[in-house]
Amino acid sequence: MPKVRKSAAAPVGVISKVLRILEAIQGAPSGLGLKAISDLTGINKSTAHRFLKHLERENYLISTEDGAYLIGPRFWQMTAHVNHRATLQAVARPILWDLWKATQETVNLAVLDRETVLYGDVIESPHEFRLASRVGTRRPLHATALGKALTAFLPEEQKQNILKTITFQASTPKTIMNLVQFRQELEKIRRQGYAVDNEEAVMGARCVSAPILDAEGRPVAAISISGPVTRVTANQVPALAGAVTSAARAISVELGFSPRNAESASPQLPDEVSPVRS
Repeated sequence: MPKVRKSAAAPVGVISKVLRILEAIQGAPSGLGLKAISDLTGINKSTAHRFLKHLERENYLISTEDGAYLIGPRFWQMTAHVNHRATLQAVARPILWDLWKATQETVNLAVLDRETVLYGDVIESPHEFRLASRVGTRRPLHATALGKALTAFLPEEQKQNILKTITFQASTPKTIMNLVQFRQELEKIRRQGYAVDNEEAVMGARCVSAPILDAEGRPVAAISISGPVTRVTANQVPALAGAVTSAARAISVELGFSPRNAESASPQLPDEVSPVRS
């Protein structure tokens, strides 16, 4: 009987160590020295040094005069061609389906694009009377729960630049129509971790949304639950907010978000999800 070659699994360990090194360096804008890399990854210095020098020779890393390692040009060239929206949708889809099953209302995924909300995925409610947007639809930031959730968690400088571009036009009589009120709304959203559109975009429709955050705690997208106010009642909002923020957190974690690494930017997402009744 032939012997099993145990060494076949060894390359997997090497790949894991290389990935840990790259992740550690990517998380340090000013770069990391050998000791810091060894401490952060748990890889001994001699092994880490060998990997670092190989990655540097291949231009995946570069080193500074004081011995710090930074992500190199070859690595950036690879990631520049990644279709981030396709990745986002692929990661989010299973979680959006779970949210749809739990709520039986329309579930949306959207991103910030050219100072508007751009819908990237929509799973329509099975109810005959439902609210739905088409993929590719654009809506204003100030009138939608998705737009408010995205704007509220932007880095401060980017948020201020976005606010300067908003033209407050009324979609319904309930649309926010001035910057002072919108700023107050954004502060409320940051405190509670989710946004609500109470017939502000479409009369008779209510929407609850939460942001999807990347590894640095920046919003890369938002998800929402939308439906007619006869089903998505004011009393339902807390339960729906629990469901949508839980789903947003799950997607964020899949994208590399960790509250410990981005405490200042992370929303106060609830730890438990209340049951949802359709």
